Amino acid sequence: MTSAAPRHISVLGREAVEMLNPRAGGIYIDATFGAGGYSRAILDTPGTRVIGIDRDRSAITGGFDLVDRSGGRLTLVEDRFSNLAEICDGQGVEAVDGIVMDVGVSSMQLDQADRGFSFRLGGPLDMRMGHDGPTAADVVARASEADLANIIYIFGEERHSRGVARAIVAARKEAPITTTQALADIIGKVVRSKPNEIHPATRTFQALRIFVNEELDELHLALASAERVLKPGGRLVVVSFHSLEDRIVKDFLNQRSKAAGGSRHLPEVAQAAPSFQILTKRPVTPGDAEVSANPRARSAKLRAAERTAAPAHAAGSLPAWPVLADVMRGG
Repeated sequence: MTSAAPRHISVLGREAVEMLNPRAGGIYIDATFGAGGYSRAILDTPGTRVIGIDRDRSAITGGFDLVDRSGGRLTLVEDRFSNLAEICDGQGVEAVDGIVMDVGVSSMQLDQADRGFSFRLGGPLDMRMGHDGPTAADVVARASEADLANIIYIFGEERHSRGVARAIVAARKEAPITTTQALADIIGKVVRSKPNEIHPATRTFQALRIFVNEELDELHLALASAERVLKPGGRLVVVSFHSLEDRIVKDFLNQRSKAAGGSRHLPEVAQAAPSFQILTKRPVTPGDAEVSANPRARSAKLRAAERTAAPAHAAGSLPAWPVLADVMRGG
């Protein structure tokens, strides 16, 4: 597929597609379509078909031109990637040859001030990847001090979480906190940083973004869905950008690549056979040239695995951390 249009270069894009190993006639899922970098690369293999998923409507509409140029080989779906099994069913696809996921916020979203993801750009305190549900401003306005502290500590790994939560609650009594700048200023009075350290608001903004979009639950569910729809020999490739995401991917693949532990007390219980074979003993990381060209790539890690012929394992329960619906209804 040829085009004169400029190409978006996905982080670890070459490595991800090489690991995916697309082949003619294969069906692939780009679970986080974004600017379409992975999809373009997959479509360069003749005869491939791609189902692109994104919960961000602007990403879907931005991909319409690529749909036109794909000759019917690219289908875009506005939805959460946790629903990829249902999406495949809706497309009449029983199983796929590969799935690639680029987890987290995209550069496009970060660079749009009106989306409210960045403390470096003035804008409304939104942070939603989609266009529904509570905004970050809603969470900041309604969550209890205890819930705010937990959200900031768990999802942002911010050791000053209690102080930040206390400052937010005090500030919202004086005036609503509705902009990224207002929140960053509040955080800056609690969290101090030295030269060459990350911005004081980094971890709190990350926490609110992850919480508002339920990103870690989405990732848990998407990995389990991928296990169900991949063909034997199909490949799963995941690029993550911070330790919380990477830990989920690493733990999932480790669990699925080993036979479930049996019990001498329950010999009649059959052990679940490994459903994945890990392809990356250590995560693949960007080289110096890529980090130099795109500093946001510096924390990226790629993990990949190949589906075996074993049945999918039973899905586990989600972690017991703060849940958006509970916090917003005061539960």
